[in-house]
Amino acid sequence: MEKNLYTIAFYNLENLFDLRDDPLTMDDDFTEGGMRSWSNARLQNKLNKLARTISHLGIQSAGDVPVLIGVAEVENSAVLKYLLGMQPLQHVPYASVQYDSPDERGIDTALIYHPEHFEVIFSQPLLLDVKNPDGQRDTTRDILYVHGKLHGEEMNIFVNHWPSRRDGDVQTEHKRLVAVKTLEDFMGSIEKKVAKPNYIVMGDFNDGPESASIQLLLRLKNLYNPMQKLLTPDRESAYYGKAWALFDQIMISEPLMDLRKGSHSFAHANIFDDKFLSEFKGRYAGNPFRTYGGRKYLGGYSDHFPVYIQVRYVS
Repeated sequence: MEKNLYTIAFYNLENLFDLRDDPLTMDDDFTEGGMRSWSNARLQNKLNKLARTISHLGIQSAGDVPVLIGVAEVENSAVLKYLLGMQPLQHVPYASVQYDSPDERGIDTALIYHPEHFEVIFSQPLLLDVKNPDGQRDTTRDILYVHGKLHGEEMNIFVNHWPSRRDGDVQTEHKRLVAVKTLEDFMGSIEKKVAKPNYIVMGDFNDGPESASIQLLLRLKNLYNPMQKLLTPDRESAYYGKAWALFDQIMISEPLMDLRKGSHSFAHANIFDDKFLSEFKGRYAGNPFRTYGGRKYLGGYSDHFPVYIQVRYVS
């Protein structure tokens, strides 16, 4: 356990819906009368499991819960509040930033933060202007931007959940390149005011570290992706298309690699894939223990493992 070591994490929560039917979104499957038979008991089970996971993230080396957690696939601020109120997290005064996005199912990104360590200055959603082949807008998730101070040092945080590969990775690649362009343009506006900003770009990118979109983002903004070194054939963050994939990543800018007094410096990165988060038997043993397998209720945590980095505060 190291003093002045802090955990920053990202976790795709896999369809964290409340029980209420929102008439403006396609959330009907996750209501009490819906196809997936979502219920209070199932919701409470999932909330408990997710809270337990968050409470364990990086704790062995940092000695405390994460100071920042980006999340994806959360329906609204209410269900996020339920999560933060669960017993494993009740002792932590977590707060959150979340905006309702235009996603047709109503799932959003959010940032959970520890107010004793992080102060929010400003936040906003960044719209992705993505088009389908027919020219119609694809109502996908926004990118969440949060500007704040971590132990007094300014940070620019982007929480992403890029358009999926459901219609094919090649066929949908242009949508994820729109996300790259959106980030590039917004970061450019920051750089007109700040010479070398601290960037933390996290999310489920639906592309791996070696994908064209991620490599382009790294080149354009001179970012470092510590997840690239974690890339192995059998240890990644999600099981997609009958193969492992490291879609969940956290990238950082050059200033977070420096050892400067009064600043944070990258220490290491990891995938949190402890055994309790995995399927323990059968053909999917070792895969993330998910809440649903297709329509079948399994009662697990998520179909993604969380990922995290740890930064050292140089006092």
